[in-house]
Amino acid sequence: MYLRQSDSAASLHLESKRKRDLLEHYEANVDEIDRWRKINAAYHEDDNKFMRFLIPPGKRVLELGCGHGDLLAALKPSYGVGVDFGAATVATANARRPDLGFVLGDVEDPATLAAIEGPFDYIVVADTIGMFEDIDGTLRLIHKLCAPSTRIVIAYYSHLWEPILKTAEAIGLRRMQPKINYIATTDFCNLMDLADFEVIRAEQRQLLPQHWFGLGPLINRYVAPLPGIRQLCLRTYLVGRPLRLFPDRKLSASILIPCRNERGNIENAILRMPRFGSAQEILFVEGNSSDGTLEECERVRNAYRDSWDITVLKQDGQGKGDAVRKGFAAARHDVLMILDADLTMPPEALPKYHAIIESGKAEFVNGTRLVYPMEDEAMRPLNFLANRLFAYLFSYLVNTRLTDTLCGTKALLRKDYEILARERDYFGNFDPFGDFDLIFGAAKQNLKIIETPIHYKARTFGETQISRFRDGWLLLKMVWFAYRKLKAIGVVNAGLTCRASASPPARTAAWRRSWVPSVPLRAPPARRRPCTG
Repeated sequence: MYLRQSDSAASLHLESKRKRDLLEHYEANVDEIDRWRKINAAYHEDDNKFMRFLIPPGKRVLELGCGHGDLLAALKPSYGVGVDFGAATVATANARRPDLGFVLGDVEDPATLAAIEGPFDYIVVADTIGMFEDIDGTLRLIHKLCAPSTRIVIAYYSHLWEPILKTAEAIGLRRMQPKINYIATTDFCNLMDLADFEVIRAEQRQLLPQHWFGLGPLINRYVAPLPGIRQLCLRTYLVGRPLRLFPDRKLSASILIPCRNERGNIENAILRMPRFGSAQEILFVEGNSSDGTLEECERVRNAYRDSWDITVLKQDGQGKGDAVRKGFAAARHDVLMILDADLTMPPEALPKYHAIIESGKAEFVNGTRLVYPMEDEAMRPLNFLANRLFAYLFSYLVNTRLTDTLCGTKALLRKDYEILARERDYFGNFDPFGDFDLIFGAAKQNLKIIETPIHYKARTFGETQISRFRDGWLLLKMVWFAYRKLKAIGVVNAGLTCRASASPPARTAAWRRSWVPSVPLRAPPARRRPCTG
């Protein structure tokens, strides 16, 4: 049983007069909402497209302030729950979206959230947070529905557009709206910080929220995301994660060492490797060397088999990216780490990377060689200048300060890498370096990315395998590729992908609890359809 059209006279008891006025406005304009969605179809299509980019299909999604469930349905969740305080609205949503679950309740009421079973992969608050009377207090209530990997997505109108939107209402180009709070992004970030949520991504979209013979979508896709211009956009999207640390967590580590023509560094990598984590394994992935590197890897594995768990793999393809994918596919432990075989990044620094992941301070750690002074000849001047330029460009593209994208040392949880690998089709097999596949994938997954400085050393054996001009041209191509995939977003794949999240909870007494006396609610269905690989 669930709310039907005939139940629409049911109502919540709301203490706040402001909320009662909001409820009265929305319930009196149920039919008008649908009509205006059609009039402003270009705006809603762009909004849904970007939300589908932020939230992949097949996830467990809770939407607070769901209306008729149009956005929730567009996200194609495996398990979708919407909450709204309008009985007629919820009854309509249930009639239109029988594959989703809708709850009648006030999202600021602890009892409403207490009866919903989590955790969820994503919690969405779209255009309703300005109606909350206690924003940080409500965000604190949401924590009980979060796992450490949960992401909260908040979408709202820029306060700069308030006079434009009010004018549009006055001349009949926009549906009349009740009075809400237009809040600046800095204030939202502060409120999320008070509620122990950490903002990890902020995006602005829609400079022209109309179709205008195709001009609007073109400008919104390619012009609106540009630096300087994006601050003028209508829509702002914040992605946050619950701020939780795990001081007592112990994780094992898999250290991947891609190596090609590095024969003189193989044994040193083992001799200098520190002990850390609950367990360690070392994987050498040899890249068809001409100097006997493969034979040296096998010799070192056999010589140290009593003290180290060492695996030697030989590449099937070419390039460091192929080596990283092969090594990570064979890794068995909790934290995946990369150590370049040239040892210009000291192996002794690896425990610091591991500790950041283990404690929960970040979910993706990237090394940077550009903070501490370098040894002489560690990086050529032209390489240094190019690194600075690309650092600015890639920081903009992934919404995180990155000063050294090509530093080979990186670390992330294996479970996050497995999701990245499953969703790799969005980017394709584009990365010969092995760095950008991970960085862009982490940004797309909304992982918390942090840089850790290292002391960059000069080589003691062999020569650099980087060509400044050839690889510089490849990096420029990477910038354009990332702009199209992370900023100028086109059609987002709407197909379902397999997930690592838990199956939906069983129907319990809490779910069957009636929100309105004598008006029972339906529990959400188990699944829309099975995952497909």
